[in-house]
Amino acid sequence: MAHKEIAKQITGFFKTTVDSSFNSITLLQEYTEKTINLSLVQSPWFPEEGRKLVSEWLKVYRKGYDDLKVAADEQYRKLEVIFHKDNGADSAETPEKAGKDQGSQKTKKAK
Repeated sequence: MAHKEIAKQITGFFKTTVDSSFNSITLLQEYTEKTINLSLVQSPWFPEEGRKLVSEWLKVYRKGYDDLKVAADEQYRKLEVIFHKDNGADSAETPEKAGKDQGSQKTKKAK
């Protein structure tokens, strides 16, 4: 098996692992957020300033988490482009080109 194929498989495994981890963290974060909000609703003694602070923390965490997910997805997309290149030849196969080529092949088959 070519080194390029091995690298593609390893990268695919890591991407699947990262995606699975992000999904698990998302579920945990949503559950934790619901629990915190429920606790705040049931705690009338908790000051309003504290509620606002906790709400702000949750928003900051969510934004940071979403930014990390976008960055990870972008880096894996870049790796896919690198693995699809044809060693610097002009006919580099990228996911974007593959999508266009498939569309043109479907049109040709239909005729």
